[in-house]
Amino acid sequence: MKHRGHSRKENLIAILTGTFIVAQGVFFLQQAHLLTGGTTGLALLLTHFVDFSFGQLYFVINIPFYIMAWCRMNRRFAISSICCGALVSVMTDNLHHFVELSQFDRVYCAVMGGMLMGLGMLILFRHNTSLGGFNVLVLYLQEKFGVSAGKLQMGIDIAILVCSYVLMTPTILMLSLLGAVMLNLVLAMNHKPGRYNDGKAVAQATD
Repeated sequence: MKHRGHSRKENLIAILTGTFIVAQGVFFLQQAHLLTGGTTGLALLLTHFVDFSFGQLYFVINIPFYIMAWCRMNRRFAISSICCGALVSVMTDNLHHFVELSQFDRVYCAVMGGMLMGLGMLILFRHNTSLGGFNVLVLYLQEKFGVSAGKLQMGIDIAILVCSYVLMTPTILMLSLLGAVMLNLVLAMNHKPGRYNDGKAVAQATD
């Protein structure tokens, strides 16, 4: 089956690539003890209070959005989003077996973490899938109201970070905001309504 000119093989490779890049971005944020917006940020925050891994929390938090994708978009989109969320959860929880950062700069981690997450999400969006979470919501609102998915995501992410300021030092908050801004700049500049037939693609996803 093809979608938007992408073969099934191309979609599979894109899902593996996109989720791997997102996991790398989350890993950078984890190493610097930074947060971000969306369900990723909520999962990172909760790891400080409960005895569950990021991946476990991330997948559970996303369940309501997977249900939304199933009900409001087509089942293929929902299933692929569930698979993407599961892959990011598993990859992030196991990256420490392959990579260890003994020295890092928090500013670098904020910038690279945000950019890598944005790039990975962009790849997934191009292949009509997402990570679940607020990705599902902003893609749906973009199709219905024509507002940039990147701008919507940025607003949600900043709001979440600002609301959690009581749990972070000012430095961590500012660096976390920097990472969220970098993530959403990637999306805002590269994922706009109508570009590369995105609007048509999401419209098909909601049929």
